[in-house]
Amino acid sequence: MSVLETLIEIINVPSVTGAEDELCTLLEHRFANLPATRVGNSLVVGEPAPDGFYALYGHIDTVPVQGDPTARVDGDNLIGLGSSDMKSGVAVMIELLEDESLDPIMPLVCVFYAAEEGPLDANELGAVLDACPWLTDAAFSIVLEPTDLNVEIGCNGAINADIVFTGKSAHSARPWLGENAVTKAGTWLAELHNREPELVDIDGLEYREVFTVTRASGGIANNIIPAEFTVNLNYRFPPIYSVDEAVQRLHEVAADADRVVVKDRASAGTALPSHPEVQRLERLASGARKAKQGWTDVARLTERGAVAVNYGPGVVAQAHQVGEHIPIANLDIALGVMREFVSGSDVA
Repeated sequence: MSVLETLIEIINVPSVTGAEDELCTLLEHRFANLPATRVGNSLVVGEPAPDGFYALYGHIDTVPVQGDPTARVDGDNLIGLGSSDMKSGVAVMIELLEDESLDPIMPLVCVFYAAEEGPLDANELGAVLDACPWLTDAAFSIVLEPTDLNVEIGCNGAINADIVFTGKSAHSARPWLGENAVTKAGTWLAELHNREPELVDIDGLEYREVFTVTRASGGIANNIIPAEFTVNLNYRFPPIYSVDEAVQRLHEVAADADRVVVKDRASAGTALPSHPEVQRLERLASGARKAKQGWTDVARLTERGAVAVNYGPGVVAQAHQVGEHIPIANLDIALGVMREFVSGSDVA
């Protein structure tokens, strides 16, 4: 089966976050002849080796359905839910495991995990790493998230917090008897709107620190002055900051608010651009070296001591899009690069 045929097959098995059982079971049956460990709706195929091994990671869930989720070829592209994010990377992993002609210089372990697109605490990679702690001893780990065939190093961390402004309710006909919590936030929101991303350079990799309001709520009726106004502030912070330092920076940015409630936090992924395996992957890949602006599980892996980067065939801009697609050529390019990498091409 070709990598394109494999991708079509797994796209047509629905696996929206929380409903990955069918696809995980399909993979479990497909690799019944290999050592495998199932954790929930996640599957680890392969086992540790005393002289080292490579670990590849791909999440098997997708965002909710938008439009037609099934796979179809349209010219040079394959359209379908999860085609770029990230069933194309999963298809490459499957093909590598099934390639009997492949002669890797180290054994290959592939981790197919569930619930990446949902809340961080439900992401099953954490449970997988708890069940198989040896995974972080891999000589090198690659997360096959969409990268446009570039090697994307490290990743920004992420924090979501409620930024709360409080006022005093009153009749809207007599607003001077109250304090409008919504307009109280106006100056702060205007400053945030005009705030430019802050560039952070790490060994030539350019990360952007950004604070973004993504949701807002306030008021209970059209004729009542709102006594409380809450916005969700989404903060993406570069790998120079720990989570605690990032929380402190968020509090500084939201200093005008009456209350700040941090709801979730995820550490940044450590950038290791000088690691020899990172540099070897860069030489083999057709793309450029870039910083990962979004959050990926590279952060979770490096937090536990693994050496990991992002490299995958998916198109970054297509993630979570209606009519999501991937250039078919990207599949063969990424599969070729991964074959060369695990086979030891360009080893010094």
